[in-house]
Amino acid sequence: MDFRCFGALDLEVPAAGAILTGDNAQGKTSILEALCVLVRLHSPRSHRMTTLGRMGSKGFGIAGDPWGCERQVRYSREGLVLKADEEARASQTRYLEDGGLVVWMGNEDLELVRGPGEGRRRYLDFLGSQIDDGYRRAWSRYRRALRAKNLLLKEGRPRDAEISSYEEILIEHGSTLMSARARMIEELAPFAAAAQRDVSGKDEALTLRYLPASGPDLRESLLQARERETRLRQAVVGPHRDELDLRIHGMPAADFASEGQQRTLAVALKLAQGKLLEQRGGKLPIYLMDDIFGELDPGRRNALMNHLPLHAQRWITTTHLDWLRETPQLGDLARFRLDAGVCRPC
Repeated sequence: MDFRCFGALDLEVPAAGAILTGDNAQGKTSILEALCVLVRLHSPRSHRMTTLGRMGSKGFGIAGDPWGCERQVRYSREGLVLKADEEARASQTRYLEDGGLVVWMGNEDLELVRGPGEGRRRYLDFLGSQIDDGYRRAWSRYRRALRAKNLLLKEGRPRDAEISSYEEILIEHGSTLMSARARMIEELAPFAAAAQRDVSGKDEALTLRYLPASGPDLRESLLQARERETRLRQAVVGPHRDELDLRIHGMPAADFASEGQQRTLAVALKLAQGKLLEQRGGKLPIYLMDDIFGELDPGRRNALMNHLPLHAQRWITTTHLDWLRETPQLGDLARFRLDAGVCRPC
């Protein structure tokens, strides 16, 4: 395996999932991270595969049988080796096209409400890449063109023809992203509003609104921004600056919502993500819940669990099990305790 702190680890769990308990820094989150990489080739904690291997290792390997299909991910300096039922998959797109879906929930989700727009864009990108192969391709190509354009702008000398050629790529794929994000947010909004009411137990009116950084016409916005971008030496309009506006009772949630409302809103966004994945992706996602229950009172905790699809697989990490007596919905999950990277049933 050689993933994070684990040299090797073999777990067998029921279809319902598992609860992983133990002190902080014992490897609980790394197990959830490995599952996310196995299912989606994505780590919520790092953008680079090179950081995921155990210290001193030359790479890592993960294998699992989450839906009656053995899947394998191996990474080394030579790159990724991907298999499904022993059949090699030549690309990440081929590996993902018949793979599973994931919702990641963690304490850091509060930054979806309080933090900068980058976190909200990542939330949309992770959702979009799971329900639409075209979204994933568009975002990858947009990022490459954006990086090239920014490098040219930083040179500080006229490169108009080259910049214009990259802007054509930005317009093509950026327009795809803008259209997909607008649709996603429109579909997410009622799911999130319902989850906010259910988990809070109150009539808290949550609204979501898409705020494209470039306005409705990306080509025109790029033309208008050309002088400013030349002066600042960086691209200032486009989907990489989009925003997701979150409001409770019509007021900006980051500024006017209480901490309890903000925490509930973060949960509501992830529950809405799960509902849309199920609707558009055609299958239940796995819910990976990293140490979120300690911050929720029993009422919100039970409401969260009741809101999850009945047969969804759930993986939960926690430092203690005291709260479990008040959450009867988790009785069918396997339980393991981790200590210094050693995992034992408990």
